Amino acid sequence: MGGDAGPAAILAGAAIARRRHPKVRFLLHGDEGVLKPLLTRHRALLKCAEIRHAPGVVHMSEKPSQALRRGRNSSMWNAIESVAKREADVAVSSGNTGALMAMSMFRLGVIEGIQRPAIAVIWPTMRGQSIVLDVGANAGCDASQLVDFAIMGEAFARAIFGIDRPTVGLLNIGEEEVKGIEPVKRAAHILRASKLPIEFCGFVEGDDIGAGAVDVVVADGFTGNVALKTAEGTAKLVTHYLRSALKRSFFGRLGAILARGALRTVRKKLDPRSLNGGVFLGLNGVVVKSHGSADALGFASAIDLAIDMASSDMMSRISSDRAGIIDVAEDPEATSNGAGKAQAAVS
Repeated sequence: MGGDAGPAAILAGAAIARRRHPKVRFLLHGDEGVLKPLLTRHRALLKCAEIRHAPGVVHMSEKPSQALRRGRNSSMWNAIESVAKREADVAVSSGNTGALMAMSMFRLGVIEGIQRPAIAVIWPTMRGQSIVLDVGANAGCDASQLVDFAIMGEAFARAIFGIDRPTVGLLNIGEEEVKGIEPVKRAAHILRASKLPIEFCGFVEGDDIGAGAVDVVVADGFTGNVALKTAEGTAKLVTHYLRSALKRSFFGRLGAILARGALRTVRKKLDPRSLNGGVFLGLNGVVVKSHGSADALGFASAIDLAIDMASSDMMSRISSDRAGIIDVAEDPEATSNGAGKAQAAVS
């Protein structure tokens, strides 16, 4: 029931995902009176979807604490509950991000050893794709939390990209060791001293994200979210400039016709819908947050990601890797040396 476009776009996205993944079944949580007539528009989806009536809705303006108190009969709560009860393998929502995170933590719990979950996104780069986290769940982070994000990010990279030893970098204002705030520098010391199945590359800067310098970029939620929104705005700006230039003159329009194939490729690569979906990493269950403004194609991409996550053993990888780094993180000498068949629930 969440998202700017409402349930019509959600069901249309589920219908697209159904065509891509014929074996997936859906639990649709929301107001049955609204969902039932919309569902009849998608005959194929009718055969593999079940409506679970949930009259309550978590509004975008609600604070997480309010949502926890008032949202027990909401579509969002019920979707997460279906994952907790193992009726569904993943939950996907376009609703209020803060409320979704709070409910997910409360109902699913956090993997042992992980302090806070993080939101991870897949980021298009010159070399293909990278993972960036956290992009909004935690505004400020200490060194231990940044190390947790690195562990979750490398597990995500192995699960989704199939990389045995992902490269990991900490987002910083420079590559030099003396630069940056203390938590970032301390996290670098811990990661260098660890024996994680990663190749730690030290610090990376903002322009390294798009260049694809590393497979996993680690940041606190404030910095990561600013970077994400800046990148989305830049993509829109480039598209606007290109469209304006091509429409400005006869030769520009002629060039657009001749370069139609290349422009189509560029537009597809810059389309945020193709990589829509942020994964809540660190929970005892899989929750994917779709962008609130996503249309049907965008929501289908979020479901694609959720299905990939459902078939991975990422949570066990996070747990085992975190257990292996606890002694290193707590050893001041080590840190100071610097050595070192799926079913989706939709709300």
